Amino acid sequence: MDTKKTFYSNGKLLITAEYLVLDGAKALALPTKFGQNLIIEESKNAEINWKSFDADGSTWFEDSITFSEIKNPVSAKEESVKTTLIKILHEAYLLNPDFLNQEKGFQITTELTFPKKWGLGTSSTLINNIAQWLNIDAFELLNKSFGGSGYDIACAQNNTPVLYQLKHGKAKVEPVQFYPNFTENIYFVYLNKKQSSKTAIANYQKNKTTDIEKYISKTDKITHEILHAKNCTIMAAAIARHETIMSTILETAAVKENLFSDFIGEIKSLGAWGGDFIMVISDVNPVTYFKSKGYKTIISYQDMILK
Repeated sequence: MDTKKTFYSNGKLLITAEYLVLDGAKALALPTKFGQNLIIEESKNAEINWKSFDADGSTWFEDSITFSEIKNPVSAKEESVKTTLIKILHEAYLLNPDFLNQEKGFQITTELTFPKKWGLGTSSTLINNIAQWLNIDAFELLNKSFGGSGYDIACAQNNTPVLYQLKHGKAKVEPVQFYPNFTENIYFVYLNKKQSSKTAIANYQKNKTTDIEKYISKTDKITHEILHAKNCTIMAAAIARHETIMSTILETAAVKENLFSDFIGEIKSLGAWGGDFIMVISDVNPVTYFKSKGYKTIISYQDMILK
């Protein structure tokens, strides 16, 4: 009898309301064609043998974790992949204790279909996969283990774009249609460095101004404009306004001003500012421009976004 179980979750890109989504702003988020598999097989002994593969087939994490380590984790002096994983599994155990009430252990494999460094949701796809496996609420598991707004869990679970909002701490997910007739003008460029969401969020919380509500209502309007943009020009103008707002809040220069001031077109940071992907809107194919600046990962809208 084959006891192998496989679960899959989509990666994510946050198009609007980065950071502000934590305070109730409406965010447009797009699930990606890339994601992560979780493969569960039964094994002997009360432990989990864990192996994580990157997109190129290389192993980026491998270890054994005993059931007792999950049930009674020791507080770690330093955070590592293993301690983070134990934290997630411990919270999952508290939500569904049955999964460790057996003599058999597990052989668990994870497989990313995007390079881990891209920041498309290595943690969120894992958390959603574990939640699927154990029949628990992924938003609750995220909240208790990793924190964050939860838009990435919404992308993990949906195969269409979503409008995402936190209302009184609860996730409100509305699947929407977002198929601009100018997708051939939209590209995603990887900035060659992975950003830590946790650090970025901490900086935002520190810098947050008292008139945050004013900024939220402005970005809500922009999210609506981008969602219904009829052409490139409208979307580019909305993106430029969004970057200005975030630049003010974060007291950081926008990425176009910082790195690509001579670029003809519009550029928007996605997710944590200063790393991961940017979204580019351009009338001409921008591949040559970005390659000349040393950025080699340029992905078209069609190749990146699930629709």
